[in-house]
Amino acid sequence: MSENKRRVCMIVQQRDVKGGIAAVVSGYYGSRLEDDYDIRYVESYCDGSKFQKLIKAVKGLMEYRKVLRTFKPELVHIHSSFGPSFYRMQPFLYLAKRKKIPVIDHLHGADFKTFYEEASDKKKKLIKKVYNDFSKIIVLSKEWEETMSHIVPTEKLTVIENYCRPQDKSTVESFFDDRFDKKQILFLGELGKRKGGYDFAPIVKKTLAKVPNASFVFCGSGDEADVEEITYDVYSVTTKEKALFPGWVRGEEKDKFLRESSIYLLPSYDEGLPMSILDAMAYGLPVVSTNVGGIPKIVRGGVNGFISGPGDVDSISDGIAKLLSDKDVYIRASKGSYEIADKEYNFDTHISKLEKVYDTFL
Repeated sequence: MSENKRRVCMIVQQRDVKGGIAAVVSGYYGSRLEDDYDIRYVESYCDGSKFQKLIKAVKGLMEYRKVLRTFKPELVHIHSSFGPSFYRMQPFLYLAKRKKIPVIDHLHGADFKTFYEEASDKKKKLIKKVYNDFSKIIVLSKEWEETMSHIVPTEKLTVIENYCRPQDKSTVESFFDDRFDKKQILFLGELGKRKGGYDFAPIVKKTLAKVPNASFVFCGSGDEADVEEITYDVYSVTTKEKALFPGWVRGEEKDKFLRESSIYLLPSYDEGLPMSILDAMAYGLPVVSTNVGGIPKIVRGGVNGFISGPGDVDSISDGIAKLLSDKDVYIRASKGSYEIADKEYNFDTHISKLEKVYDTFL
């Protein structure tokens, strides 16, 4: 324990968990945040069976009790989402409040409609109570600030967008010609309904009708039934040479796909501010996505890609075709993606905003 640094306990997922929350937190390890504060991480979630998740949550709570007693944090920072995460976080919140420790919730949730708007009156009352018990709630976009303002006062809310680590500009610019010629469309994420997985097949079919030499790579995992059906649907409209499903990728394999692909595709129905889009923009990839959550703030039509309504597969395939059919349009969009990522969503800016929130309580 450092004598000079203020003490923060951060409730996080296990490092190898698939998804955006773990991707956000991964950047904190060894960063300036650890130079400026004494950070203690407590893992409360893992991928796996329900039993494995339960054991992880129980062990995390036991570790947290010990941290509260021995490390004595001055601030608790919880990373959470909607659904089961809402219930897992509550013991961490209330154990800290019992000791009068301020608690920040870093809210990464996306499906507010199912979680709150369609909930029973009893559940709505619980949701409001829990979120109002936080000292501060970090949301990922102005759109989510507006959404959450219906259940908590706006003074409890603050916007801190996700971040990316832009690649070297000259390296990105050296990719332009090869990427345009390759015409490979990349997806990274959960293979399921929320991310638009059931729209993959019609998007592939309509895109190939306009750009016959295009190809797709759908990297990700999900519920077994969803993955099987989505894969089957795609292969019913094209061949395995035109659509690859390599599973969840990370590290060098993910880097390889980001370097080699031409366009990033995310046809989501609900989002916060997707790390996957920011990652793609950091590599200078034009983006074709949907106007949900914070996406319209980072995907700007005609600047770094095209944006459509969720489920509008005609418009989505048109956007892909426009980028792959005109090299000048493609290069302008690629440069636009990189510039937005580099100037507005770099890691240092994110950390500075986070530390400003910390310092209001420390």
